[in-house]
Amino acid sequence: MDLSRSQSNFSLGFGCSHASMTPTPSPRAPIADDSINLQVDPSFRSLPTTFSPIPLQLLEQKVEKITVEEPKKDGGDQKEDEHFRILGHHMCLKRQRDCPLLLTQSKHPKRSSTGGGDTDLESRRAAVRAWGDQPLHLADPDIHELIEKEKQRQVKGIELIASENFVCRAVMEALGSHLTNKYSEGMPGARYYTGNQYIDQIENLCIERALTAFGLESDKWGVNVQPYSCTSANFAVYTGLLLPGERIMGLDSPSGGHMSHGYCTPAGKKISATSIFFESFPYKVNPQTGYIDYDKLEDKALDYRPKILICGGSSYPRDWEFARVRQIADKCGAVLMCDMAHISGLVATKECSNPFDHCDIVTSTTHKGLRGPRGGIIFYRRGPKIRKQSHHSSHCDTSTHYDLEEKINFAVFPSLQGGPHNNHIAALAIALKQVATPEYKAYIQQMKKNAQALAAALLRRKCRLVTGGTDNHLLLWDLTPLGLTGKVYEKVCEMCHITLNKTAIFGDNGTISPGGVRIGTPAMTTRGCIESDFETIADFLIKAAQIASALQREHVKSHKEFVKSLCTNKDISELRNRVEAFALQYEMPASLVRIE
Repeated sequence: MDLSRSQSNFSLGFGCSHASMTPTPSPRAPIADDSINLQVDPSFRSLPTTFSPIPLQLLEQKVEKITVEEPKKDGGDQKEDEHFRILGHHMCLKRQRDCPLLLTQSKHPKRSSTGGGDTDLESRRAAVRAWGDQPLHLADPDIHELIEKEKQRQVKGIELIASENFVCRAVMEALGSHLTNKYSEGMPGARYYTGNQYIDQIENLCIERALTAFGLESDKWGVNVQPYSCTSANFAVYTGLLLPGERIMGLDSPSGGHMSHGYCTPAGKKISATSIFFESFPYKVNPQTGYIDYDKLEDKALDYRPKILICGGSSYPRDWEFARVRQIADKCGAVLMCDMAHISGLVATKECSNPFDHCDIVTSTTHKGLRGPRGGIIFYRRGPKIRKQSHHSSHCDTSTHYDLEEKINFAVFPSLQGGPHNNHIAALAIALKQVATPEYKAYIQQMKKNAQALAAALLRRKCRLVTGGTDNHLLLWDLTPLGLTGKVYEKVCEMCHITLNKTAIFGDNGTISPGGVRIGTPAMTTRGCIESDFETIADFLIKAAQIASALQREHVKSHKEFVKSLCTNKDISELRNRVEAFALQYEMPASLVRIE
């Protein structure tokens, strides 16, 4: 039997090789626990010279005790050795004599809870405090200064990016809490690590609030709150339900869709991971009206036969006909998924059509209209299926119950992500609690009114809006009649402390043009703006367009000179002062939170 392969790592240094009969004493190594050395007796001539480890638990002692007395030294106690046999080998147990380790230990006895030990403990505690409790302005003045500058930029500016919003103090405090420290891979009750009893409670509470916020029953809908973003959430759905190379269909990005729904440039370059790992074929808006052409969508879907049909977008100002898309999905045998990232607040407050009435899967960001932390969320149907797929479907699915839950949860973890961001999940739970309140519904209603007021103000000033208006929180302004591109206009606005973003639009001839900007009302509504305030904002936007047109005519041959001129232009400086004076009238959420 090869005893050296025992599971124990605790062994004595002797073995069974008989290559040489010349004894070689083992080195003397003190055993700290009892100060005893176990040493081979050099007088035993039959002992082998090479040894393989043998675990202690396999040894059988047969002790023949022999006492060997040594003379007393300086009146010291008499020492004695013990000789015995183990597995037939003669061994000698020698008492420790003047062990350096023991001498060192005798000079430094164990620290007690009183006396000198307190001083050492306190010094260690002080070292932790010096590192752990140092405020940011002392720990890293550079980062502190940049954070303060960004805070002032937000306070002094007009935020019109449709996908941005401001969070409350409670959300901000949760994001900066001790939850950041905890690792919790897995799902509640099934974690890879221990110590997650409170993390589980937080995540379960977040799940419960998510279902409540959107009026869903837990026996019909499940939810995963762990995705790091909506892009991650969307990719998790594809990963869980599809094989690489299988087909999806979503709204084309230039038509107002999102790149995570699959996007390739006109030259064929695959931009998103969705297009790299799955085959995507987009549907588009009518280039003349800007509305989704559902008839053409149906024709394409029946020809293409996607396994997942995606509705929802990031730059579509009109309501969706989810019931019509459901009919199309059933005809082509596709799972129907909605990305409601931009309209989630409207959905929760029933201020737009409801994707949960028709879709199998619904994903969303958590930081736009929901005013929560930056992250993603996935809702999926569970229980018995409520509809049958078309007999013409090419996807043979005869199951009577949804099987989405396990597939999606497994795709989120362990397939695509590691440990969830527990601070984000707690912050999301806070935001979702607010979503279920009357105050939040009033906020969403005002956000929608503000978008309509801004659209009406721009239309009165002869501006061209894609689809002629808006049904939600955003609008698309076509700048081509002014001879401007979105890139030029957004840069001028930025210099005036107005933030919005360029977007592609369809021109009169049906070609894609970079001549548009997307404008949203969520953030400034959060700061307390109402319809009349957006009339003033419309004036600022028109003035910025006039400045951009004048500068572009002046520097028509050199974009570099155009950008350089922005820094010294008096009109920009004047408009910036007006914008700052306007913005400083309104409260900034979490303004009492100080980054010390």
